Amino acid sequence: MRKWIVVAAVLLVVVGAAAFLWSRGGAENPRPATFRAEPTTAHYAPIASRAVDPAPLTVAEMFPRGSVTAGGVTLAGQGTEALTDCASAVWGSAEQAVAGCTQALRARYATGDGKVLGQFVIFNLPDSAAADKLVTALGDGGFVRPAPGTPENFDGSRGWAQARALGHYVTVSWVGPVRDGGATDLTYPQLAVDSPSLLIQRRLVR
Repeated sequence: MRKWIVVAAVLLVVVGAAAFLWSRGGAENPRPATFRAEPTTAHYAPIASRAVDPAPLTVAEMFPRGSVTAGGVTLAGQGTEALTDCASAVWGSAEQAVAGCTQALRARYATGDGKVLGQFVIFNLPDSAAADKLVTALGDGGFVRPAPGTPENFDGSRGWAQARALGHYVTVSWVGPVRDGGATDLTYPQLAVDSPSLLIQRRLVR
């Protein structure tokens, strides 16, 4: 009897560890420790679908400057890219949630001392319902992948992230410290990396 109790206890530990690793995404695809999700609102009704906002996004439109700043903290741009395969930028349940996505624009950032790294991604989805679905998936069983070129010491599992549905778009900002970089306040880096989200406001008045 005791043998079976021990076996059952071991199985519970293994299953629990597997569930924890899945929820965290694993070392290759980490999930942030802090995640905030925002569904779209009536404010973005003028761009609730791609049918009424058909012009593709451009890298110049979303990332007009080489850096982002908030609260006196600046992160310099480390590269941008435009993707047509949106599924390649996500993992887990988010892969199904990007169905109908036509493009994803992505940028990487780093503080001057290299202790905080970040990335911003925007997805162009069919409509606001699809955008809300992706935001939900990003918080439940899926997330964005670290962009190619992200240093291996990026500790995304200790990071902060925010996903917003803005009409038929979804923006994801994610910042994290580097491993062995000591305690770091991510408040202003998060605000800085999320700042490109504000540029979508221009599409409301086109």
